[in-house]
Amino acid sequence: MESLKEIFRIGKGPSSSHTMGPQQAAIIFAERHPEAARFEVTLYGSLAATGKGHMTDKAIVDVLKQVAPVDIKWLPEVFLPYHPNGMVFRSLGTAQEITDEWTVYSIGGGALSEGKGSDDHFHRAPVYDLHTLREIQDWCEKNGRGYWEYVEQCEDDDIWDYLREVWQTMRAAVERGLDSEGALPGPLNLARKAPTYFVKARAYKPSLQSRGMVYAYALAVSEENASGGTIVTAPTCGACGVVPGVLYHLSKGHEFTETKILHALATAGLFGNIVKFNASISGAEVGCQGEVGVACAMASAASCQLFGGSPSQIEYAAEMGLEHHLGMTCDPVCGLVQIPCIERNAFAACRALDAQLYASFSDGSHRVSFDRVVEVMKQTGHDIPSLYKETSAGGLAKDYEL
Repeated sequence: MESLKEIFRIGKGPSSSHTMGPQQAAIIFAERHPEAARFEVTLYGSLAATGKGHMTDKAIVDVLKQVAPVDIKWLPEVFLPYHPNGMVFRSLGTAQEITDEWTVYSIGGGALSEGKGSDDHFHRAPVYDLHTLREIQDWCEKNGRGYWEYVEQCEDDDIWDYLREVWQTMRAAVERGLDSEGALPGPLNLARKAPTYFVKARAYKPSLQSRGMVYAYALAVSEENASGGTIVTAPTCGACGVVPGVLYHLSKGHEFTETKILHALATAGLFGNIVKFNASISGAEVGCQGEVGVACAMASAASCQLFGGSPSQIEYAAEMGLEHHLGMTCDPVCGLVQIPCIERNAFAACRALDAQLYASFSDGSHRVSFDRVVEVMKQTGHDIPSLYKETSAGGLAKDYEL
C-alpha cells in the first residue's frame, strides 16, 4: 500500500476523480509538450457523462490553454477497459499531425494510473508491508500497539507534519463553511445549509445539539467542496465532509489534544488505504459505497480510537461504518457534487459516531470482518450497473439535465 499522503490530498473541489485527477494529468501532459500547436483531449465513460457538472473540462483547459488551444471531446457511452474514468490526451504539431498520444485514468481520490501495473508511470514503491486489516490487527495485538503506531513505523518521519497540515486544512474548511452563505455554484441553485444548522443546533438541549453540530460541520466542508474550495480528500472530494465533521466535533466537544487527533487521522487513513488497495474508493467504479461508505468507516475507526477502543473494537466500528453503506449508488444530480452527496456526508458522519458507540459497548468480537466487507463492497460495485456509478444516467439523477 502507498503512503497516507495519497489518501489525504489537499486540493480544490468539487471532485477528486473528475477535477483533481484530470487537472494533474493535464499538468503532466503540458510539461511534456511545451511545443504543441494544439491539444485534443477525449473524455470517456463517467468522466464524459458527468464531467461538465464536475468542471472536468475547465480543470483541463485552464492548464493546457496556457500552452496551446484545446479541444475537448465527450464520449460518455464508451468505456475504456481499465477504469470508467478514462482520458486520452493528444498533442498536435503545426501541420495538425498527432505528435503524441497518452491514455490515462483518474482512479479515485485524485490518483492517476496508466493501467500498466508495475510499469505504470504513477507506480510507487509500497510503504506498507501488510495489506489486510487482519494482518495489521494481529501485529497491533501481538506488539501491544495501536493502528497509528503501525502507520508511524511504516511512513517517513514527516508524516506527522503532513497530517498536521491535513488537520489544519480540514479545520479551516469547516470554519469557512460555517461562515459562508448563499447558493452553491451550478443550475440547482442549492442554498448552503451549514450556517443555519450551526445556529439552530446551538438552541437545542445538549443531546440534540451534539447531533446538529455534527451535521453542521460535515455540511460546511461538503459545501466548501461543492464551491471549489480547498479541502482534503478523505478518501475523496465527494466524501470529504465525513472525517473532518466528526473530528472537528470531537475536538471541540471533548477537548482532545492535537496529538490525539493526528493519531486518529493516521488510523482513519490506514483503514481508507486498505480499501483503496484491496477494492476501490472510486464512485465511478464501485458507487458511493466506495466514497461515503469508506469515509464513514474511516471516521468510525478514528472516533473509536479517540474514545479508547481496542484494536478489535476499532475494527468492528469501521466494519459497521462500511457494511451499512453496501450497495449505495453514485447518482449525482446534474453531475454536481451536491445532491445527494452533501446530505450523505452529514448522515455518514453521525452514523460513524453511532458505529463507534455500538462497538465500544461490545467486546470487539463479531462474525463479519472488515476485510470481508471490503471484498463484498468490491464485488457489489462490479455488479452495480454503470448508470448508477457516477454517470448521472439513473437513480436520483435520471430526471435532471444541465
